[in-house]
Amino acid sequence: MNSQLRSVAVCVLLLVAAFLPLLVASYYVQFASKAMLMAILALSLSLVVGYGGLVSMCHAAFFGLAGYMLGFMSPEDAGATLWWSLPAAMVAVGAVAAVIGALSLRTRGIYFIMVTLAFGEMLFYLFHDTKIGGGSDGLYIYYPPELVVGGTSLLDLGNARTFYYVALGFLLASIVLVRALVSSPFGRALQASRDNEQRARSLGFPVFRIRLTAFVVSAMLASVAGYFSAAQFGFVAPQMLGWHLSATVLVMVVLGGMTSILGPIIGAIALLGLEEILKSAIENWRLVKGLVVIAIVLLLPGGLQHLLAMVMPERAVRRARTPVDDKAPLSADAVKGVASHG
Repeated sequence: MNSQLRSVAVCVLLLVAAFLPLLVASYYVQFASKAMLMAILALSLSLVVGYGGLVSMCHAAFFGLAGYMLGFMSPEDAGATLWWSLPAAMVAVGAVAAVIGALSLRTRGIYFIMVTLAFGEMLFYLFHDTKIGGGSDGLYIYYPPELVVGGTSLLDLGNARTFYYVALGFLLASIVLVRALVSSPFGRALQASRDNEQRARSLGFPVFRIRLTAFVVSAMLASVAGYFSAAQFGFVAPQMLGWHLSATVLVMVVLGGMTSILGPIIGAIALLGLEEILKSAIENWRLVKGLVVIAIVLLLPGGLQHLLAMVMPERAVRRARTPVDDKAPLSADAVKGVASHG
């Protein structure tokens, strides 16, 4: 029955998401698009925080860097071609993440947080204090990316409804990707290295390579959110790379729940929705928002996803079991497979 209830709930949510642009004003469609892009960013961070045990403070740098890449590749009189500009931005961000990760992952705990924070601030000041990308004034993107096939543009990302469905499609694709990763032998090895690094090493897992791979994949997923965020607003600024955004996204992950796929998405939508409501009702809305977030963290240590567990006891039972212990131990062949592909 619980399984049927979950299926019905998912179908209802998908139907609501599909028809939302037809039922609300353009402003709310744009807000929903922004919320979904931030959900992708939060989901990317949860891959390394929740499943890898690595608190990264430079994911905003990957988010903003992808936006700058779109700005650099966009002609002044036309939109960039989506076919190659999005993959190019992802590859560029992945290459930067590989360098940052290779250096940062040699540290642990608070030192890892400090090193990733330092790299994020370095990228922030690179764009803020130099002429690259317009300096502190940022960079305008006058035309959104275009999906051109046979000389015909198939997508008008300047249209709020079209952009909404594109953002929804990439959010669903991100959910499928992260779920496949964490359910695979690679994902189980990543969680094993989080739970007991020494034991994972003794089993033959290449912990460094596994974590580096997860870090790079997470950064590339964050770049998708940054790319489309720049396309939506037609502007990219150094603030998109700042540690404030990284901290906000981390709050989204903790608020929703770090050890689930839907948790970061719930946290992102809840935090942005709370801000939107408080801005229009209270002058000192930041103070109230902080108090609400603190209350949620204290009352729901597992995040907002804990509310779903309270409604569906079967889900709570699964949450109580660690992701690694939820299945049979990895065989020697699986260990070798992860070691060769990690």
